[in-house]
Amino acid sequence: MGFFDKLFSGKSKEEELGAPVDGEAVPLSEVSDPTFGEEILGKGVAIRPTGNQIYSPCDASVDLMFDTGHAVSLKGDNGAEILIHVGLETVALKGKHFKTFANTDEHVAKGQLLIEFDREAVAADGYDTITPMVICNTADYQSVNSYTGKSVLAGDTVLGLVK
Repeated sequence: MGFFDKLFSGKSKEEELGAPVDGEAVPLSEVSDPTFGEEILGKGVAIRPTGNQIYSPCDASVDLMFDTGHAVSLKGDNGAEILIHVGLETVALKGKHFKTFANTDEHVAKGQLLIEFDREAVAADGYDTITPMVICNTADYQSVNSYTGKSVLAGDTVLGLVK
């Protein structure tokens, strides 16, 4: 066993979750909605999207695909309960500018397309497009580490979960 093996032995390995959309990874505290910004639903990360497609951050079952397409709840194969919410208050759009590609109870693979949205149209209608990804069962983890302050492509690691 080498020095680094000894140094890191006994430490739980992180479960990595990928960015759900291309954009800038930022702390949840930058989300103006207190439900997300104050981590009421759990810890996580937010993406200021530059892309228009939401992908699964891990292998998961779709717990609930909202009819409006503005959000999806996933149960990761790794046990994480994940909520991805596209924009703020976007439920009010009643599905306008959103198209879903997965259904409730469907199993999806990491990187699978879940939702397409017209980011420019959502913003033009007056909505903030920032997209929080929250771990709703944060209490089940020793730590939820977010990797922010950088541009990411969908699938790039933005969260690390330690049991």
